[in-house]
Amino acid sequence: MKRVFITGASSGLGVALAMEYAAQGAQCGLLARRKEELESLRLSLPNPDKHFIYAVDVCDHQALNAAAQDFLQRTGGIEVVIANAGVSYGTLTERHEDTAVFEKIMAINVLAVVATFSAFVTAMKLQAKTGQRNLRLVGIASVAGIRGLPGAEAYSASKAAVISYCESLRVELRASGIKVVTIAPGYIDTPMTQVNTYPMPFLMPANKFAISAVKKITAGSSYAVIPWQMRGVSWLLRLLPNSLYDVIFARAPYKAAMNEIVQEAKHADDQSAKQSNQ
Repeated sequence: MKRVFITGASSGLGVALAMEYAAQGAQCGLLARRKEELESLRLSLPNPDKHFIYAVDVCDHQALNAAAQDFLQRTGGIEVVIANAGVSYGTLTERHEDTAVFEKIMAINVLAVVATFSAFVTAMKLQAKTGQRNLRLVGIASVAGIRGLPGAEAYSASKAAVISYCESLRVELRASGIKVVTIAPGYIDTPMTQVNTYPMPFLMPANKFAISAVKKITAGSSYAVIPWQMRGVSWLLRLLPNSLYDVIFARAPYKAAMNEIVQEAKHADDQSAKQSNQ
């Protein structure tokens, strides 16, 4: 039975990945801040009693490590670790208040990936020495990390960092028996993208993303762009000279800022509450 640990498991890609792995018979460790959502997810999975939830903020590295050690103790090992927790907000360097948003995004999208892998890599190395195979550390990056997007400096920088970090770690662990897999999603239909007001080409349902991602992880692919249509887009982005890229993307739409997304979510919650009381 495969043992899988997923951060950011209370919504979006995390939920979809948990459901796909559980459907395949895996035992899951599910970590996120929201306990109620985690418990609801656990109860919806096949054989819910064999899965474990951890209501932990990934920025609390001590608590994250404690959750990892608890999962290892309960299950006796790990095959797949998916550092999926992430946030996306529009940021502008000229807005002084966005400096704190930069810090938040880098802490969740980059440093928490390192902390997640750090909590498991020693145990995985020991498993590899006993001859165990199919060990995977998985970093969820983004196509947005391939080239810097205007109005999303922090998000693009964070995902570019994940791509480079995972590549460094992949080479470092090459002889250990542990494979590092980088998944770069394009537009996937999740709460993170549902706030976008601009067109999203090749938008993919989260469950279909999870099916494709699990296949890539199982195969030990070093780097995969999902959906497949975005592979060509990402390839072209890499090839575009700066002069042409700048002209094209100077007109690209900006993602909403953090305070705008929070206000929109509050408005949606208020509307839902009013409807429930009617």
